[in-house]
Amino acid sequence: MVGLLGSLSQLSEEGLLNCIMYLSGVSGSTWCMASLYNESDWSTKLETVKRNIIKRLTGPSVSSLVKGEKLLKYYLTKDNFSLTDVWAALFVAKMVNEINESGITKQRNHFSSDPYPIYNVIDKKCKYDKLNADCWFEITPDESGYSLTGAFVNSQCLGSQFKNGKKIKEQPEIDMLYLQGLCGSIIAEMEELLRLLLSLIQDKMEPADTSTSQKSDEQKGREVLLNLVHLNLCAMKDQDPEVFLQNLTELLKDKHQGTEALKTPEGKISKADLEKYTLHVCSSVFDWFGGSGFGDDVWIAIARSIEKIGGWIWGKTYNYLNNMTVEGVDHSVLNSEKREYEDAGLLINSPYFSVLRKERNIDLIISLDFSAGDPYQTVVQTAKMCQELHIPYPKVVIPSEDQTEPKDFYVFRGYNKAPTVIHIPLFNSINCKGEIKEYKKRYQTFQMNYTSEMITDLLKKAALNIINNKKNLLTEIKYVTEQKKMSKLLK
Repeated sequence: MVGLLGSLSQLSEEGLLNCIMYLSGVSGSTWCMASLYNESDWSTKLETVKRNIIKRLTGPSVSSLVKGEKLLKYYLTKDNFSLTDVWAALFVAKMVNEINESGITKQRNHFSSDPYPIYNVIDKKCKYDKLNADCWFEITPDESGYSLTGAFVNSQCLGSQFKNGKKIKEQPEIDMLYLQGLCGSIIAEMEELLRLLLSLIQDKMEPADTSTSQKSDEQKGREVLLNLVHLNLCAMKDQDPEVFLQNLTELLKDKHQGTEALKTPEGKISKADLEKYTLHVCSSVFDWFGGSGFGDDVWIAIARSIEKIGGWIWGKTYNYLNNMTVEGVDHSVLNSEKREYEDAGLLINSPYFSVLRKERNIDLIISLDFSAGDPYQTVVQTAKMCQELHIPYPKVVIPSEDQTEPKDFYVFRGYNKAPTVIHIPLFNSINCKGEIKEYKKRYQTFQMNYTSEMITDLLKKAALNIINNKKNLLTEIKYVTEQKKMSKLLK
């Protein structure tokens, strides 16, 4: 998020931002995009927008209770409540320090001076089935769909139920917080989700819930959910769960068989049996302890969220292509009522395929690479996949001397309809000078929060890549422009 903000800010300073037609992002970069496009014509006032974003990131946190209310809203208004809703409401809201409920279609025609935004995810089932042409799914203010096979729906209708191309059940338009959760879930871990739910439960608990006095049924029910999350965390980390097993046995006395059946002969928790136990307790807890919601419907959303963790279902939504006939789209996609979408970084951590969509007719791609691992992986993987799919893309050759320490600027020149690709790794031998490993360790993908000093430092590192290569960027832009003019003259 911060790396993209620093790069765009410096492109603006150098007078290059207005050359960009599309801004396409995956994973954490979409969090930056969502913040930018919350402001109309943000590129004309980027310094002010940047200061406001940094102020928000380092300011007071969104309260746990507000995040809980957002979680409840997702649960109550959607047919396909999944872990993406939990992740967005509890984690993304924490990371970006806001709950952005505006829909993406509100960005239509509001950004005459800005690059057109493209948010990218992948179709999970297509990835597993290795249907590479169908994997790439883009979401824009106007339309959403499969970038390469070309099957789209009005973005306002994404998530609604369709059959034979006809909308049969309306669902709310996905909001920007959910979109950030959908695009940026690569760092999602079961332990982190359980900890987020544990924190929410503890914040929702009333003082009387933890007292030793006589407890009401509702108080006991809340304690059941608290101990259930603790138990799942212990099982995951191979810690001693005995105290939570005893608590649950006592709380569920006369309502459910004891927890002894969960233990293996070695005294550990059987994870398969724990999943069944968790699902059963969550589905029954309100019947056992005083009806719906314990006086607060957020508890229902919490219980349903705990259930979803066992199934590990992300990004589930109605399939707008259900029961249609669409040339080029695999039958397995057309025959399914629902699809699941996830972070595109789980396949390739760069949004090449949305801008390689043939209708966009792109001549130059500037790849700002923020990947944590191999700095060349995205561009190499894309070249390989493009070759398999017969998509024009330049040949990628990495100099052997750069394998361990990348430089800050690479050009892979395009010929015969292939675009030219400029590749700029975030941390490199120019802006880090012998400290690449140290910077990668300091700014890890799975790091939860940055201090003000870290944000400032990262903004500077990203900006240096633009400052040091302004001349190179202008040279390539000029070259591509001249080639374009020449090709038109020859027609």
